[in-house]
Amino acid sequence: MSKFNQFTLLKQVRFAPFFSTQFLGAFNDNIFRNGLIILLTFKGIEIFGLNASQIANVAGALFILPYFLFSAIAGQLADKYEKSLLIRSVKLLEIGLMLFAAISLITKNYSSLLFILFLMGFQSSLFGPVKYAYIPQKLNTNELIGGNALVESGTYIAIILGLVIGGLAASSSQYGNYPLAVWLVSISILGYISSRKIPLTKATDPGLKINWNIFSEIPRIIKYSKKDKEVFLCIIGISWFWFYASAITLQIPALTLNTINGNETITTLLLATFAIGIGIGSLACEKLSKNRVEIGIVPIGAIGLTVFVLDLYFSASGNNQVQITTVIDFIDQPRHWRIIFDLIMIGACGGIFSVPFYAKIQKEADTQYLSRIIAANNILNAIFMVSASLLAITTLSLGLTILEFFALLSALNIILMIYMHNQSKEFIKKFTRLLK
Repeated sequence: MSKFNQFTLLKQVRFAPFFSTQFLGAFNDNIFRNGLIILLTFKGIEIFGLNASQIANVAGALFILPYFLFSAIAGQLADKYEKSLLIRSVKLLEIGLMLFAAISLITKNYSSLLFILFLMGFQSSLFGPVKYAYIPQKLNTNELIGGNALVESGTYIAIILGLVIGGLAASSSQYGNYPLAVWLVSISILGYISSRKIPLTKATDPGLKINWNIFSEIPRIIKYSKKDKEVFLCIIGISWFWFYASAITLQIPALTLNTINGNETITTLLLATFAIGIGIGSLACEKLSKNRVEIGIVPIGAIGLTVFVLDLYFSASGNNQVQITTVIDFIDQPRHWRIIFDLIMIGACGGIFSVPFYAKIQKEADTQYLSRIIAANNILNAIFMVSASLLAITTLSLGLTILEFFALLSALNIILMIYMHNQSKEFIKKFTRLLK
């Protein structure tokens, strides 16, 4: 098999405009979400009688809910219609939503921003199946790992930038809400311009009759995704990654406040290190897999997720009595370097764990139904992410500390590893072959 370097894709028309479009979409999502939460939290704004903490949780739920409700329809649309046209339509919708958001910000109609957040989740849920179904139509089999790695790493870089830009724009005191409004509209327009250059990508099932009834379609596409056991196991693996990542990142603000004794700056730093780790791990997949769609590297990621989350339990133990307000203060303490290392490695192992699953689905699933299988994946992802929040709420309310909750996650990951091994011997078989 010929050698392939994933970064060459960034120079090619079949991938570069698509990559830019999905990057700018993720960037804008996170500018909006983080900017909204920062705005409402630090300006003491209440909506419908909810305080800042409650609004943050409601905001997260409002963004995830559309993935559950509308992914089934999105998957059908992505299989039925030509994909570049569909992507441009989604980006035009984003421009309209961001203009609506800009007006709401400038007029300080904050309650409407929660509705817009829900619609942004809807817009993102439409894009998800198209995104992952586009890749195998334009890339060769030996390029799937590298292409997915670029998309995953790019997404998390966009998340970091969105966290920073959203926070800075929302905290501006001199110009009010105008900077945030300008950012949102500008990035949405750039995303549409980028989408104009995406090449035509034919529909895989143009004769499909759309079932608009989500209550019948959701169980139908999930049932269909179960037909191929290996593909469905990949979906479970991806959903577990989102469960694990959500469970950890949702606790980082409280960990920062209660254990590290830090502030919002330190929270952003820790979230950024986790995201950087995912980018590093995703990009490492190409070399580890030797340009193959190789699930043999999944155990590497799975073992790392257990080991480094358990190490985080030990490295972050013990409350810090001195308040930490700057990054310099944080890194001045040697024990904090271990926390940073653990979070980077958790993210890196998460990237190594998840990227091969996406590539295997794209390789093995029936092309005609691929978007609907990706939609089933997105629905299960949403269910797993909500389950992560419920598990955290339940266990923490029963008296577990955040670090004990992390230890519990580490143990649950071992159980998942055993389950996946029992369902398919391919992971360990290919892992041992990879070591030879």
